[in-house]
Amino acid sequence: MKAKKQKLIVIMGPNASGKSDLAVEIAKKFNGEVVSADSRQVYRGMDIGTGKVPKNSIFGTSDVSKDVGRPYIYKGVVHHLLDVASPKRTFTVAQYQKLAKKAIEKILKKGKVPIICGGTGFYIDAIVDNFVFPEIKPSLSLRRKLEKLTTEKLFQKLKNLDPNRAKNIDKNNRRRLIRALEIVMVSKKPVPPIQKQRNYEVLKIGLKKEPKELKKLIEKRLLQRLKQGMIEEVRKLHKKGVGWQQLFNFGLEYRWISLYLRKKITKEEMIEKLKKEIWRYAKRQMTWFKRDKEIHWVSNQHQAEKLVNKNFKAPSSR
Repeated sequence: MKAKKQKLIVIMGPNASGKSDLAVEIAKKFNGEVVSADSRQVYRGMDIGTGKVPKNSIFGTSDVSKDVGRPYIYKGVVHHLLDVASPKRTFTVAQYQKLAKKAIEKILKKGKVPIICGGTGFYIDAIVDNFVFPEIKPSLSLRRKLEKLTTEKLFQKLKNLDPNRAKNIDKNNRRRLIRALEIVMVSKKPVPPIQKQRNYEVLKIGLKKEPKELKKLIEKRLLQRLKQGMIEEVRKLHKKGVGWQQLFNFGLEYRWISLYLRKKITKEEMIEKLKKEIWRYAKRQMTWFKRDKEIHWVSNQHQAEKLVNKNFKAPSSR
């Protein structure tokens, strides 16, 4: 007789769709804890630009600097996989998966529901389907050489060396392109097909917005973040030793703000570029998610709660 699989909920959606707030409400209602699945929220100091939920200070003040090492709690809900890596170093999906598995097991041992929340589809799939990744260590010398190539040239190089991997990769994601090339060039073999083995019973909930509404939400959120100090955040990261190239590679807000800070574009150009690029990224996110037929699409919290109640009974709050 097979052991019963543990249950987890996944909440996903494009940028600015409101998935973080939905995850918090579902966690409160169904006795859960949130595991972030965002490829940039793992980095310390990248808060405003990544849309990280704020950390409630345990000391009851706005100064959370003293809370280092303490649980990341927002609105009474524990959040995992936030602030776990230095932005000065590369953090891989394999590293993320290892930490996420530990977080999930920790949550389950408490008798709570793990709620995976994010917009990085590859990170979500790596957890849900328990991907087995090639054990190729990072090569700093090779990465330095690849960093000098444009994103277009990186994709073309991968296409030449491993056409199959090129078919299934986000050709705009520099970090993923560099990692794929690293595997191919170090192993002298194509990237092996990812092995999958699902260990959990999973409910996937996608938060959808009409394109017109989502576009407005993206623009509104961008302007809010600029008022909150997003430009100063990027400036501080650079002062703390995060190089311009690394900031550029983080994409979107960090890319265009870093160009503005280097006086390569005007503030107006930066804002216009960000509006367009964030919208394009949101469309790419939706393209990724739409391939997954297991996702139940909802437009509000009530619909999401109905799905959770219908699909499995979560542990009640104690």
